[in-house]
Amino acid sequence: MPKRALSSFFLTSALCAVAVADVAVIVHPANTSAFDQSAIERLFLGKNSQFPDGSEAITLNINSGTAVDDFNSAVLGRSTAQVKSYWSKQIFTGKGSPPKEVGSEASVLDLVANNKNAIGYVDAANVTSDVKVVLTK
Repeated sequence: MPKRALSSFFLTSALCAVAVADVAVIVHPANTSAFDQSAIERLFLGKNSQFPDGSEAITLNINSGTAVDDFNSAVLGRSTAQVKSYWSKQIFTGKGSPPKEVGSEASVLDLVANNKNAIGYVDAANVTSDVKVVLTK
């Protein structure tokens, strides 16, 4: 019996490790702002609407999927449900607007590559040379 329990533990651990992917926060290659996790968190929670260099920031959020769950957990330190609740409260009280929602990582990559004010995130494995990675978690 202990062998089965131990085998189950290792199998479950291995599956959990596979399920979590690295998330890359990306900007246009011409963006020269310096970023840290706190600055990115403030942008995606609507506490700042400008990049650290003062230029306008357009935040892009994927509307569903693993990448958004991984981003919310790793970068924002919240579950997707907590982020949705946060934005519901912000909208209801008139204190902010959530990031622009797009349907896929391909859309994020395209929008960021073609707009120097855009910031988004994708699975780190999907990053292309058309964008610049400012944080990987």
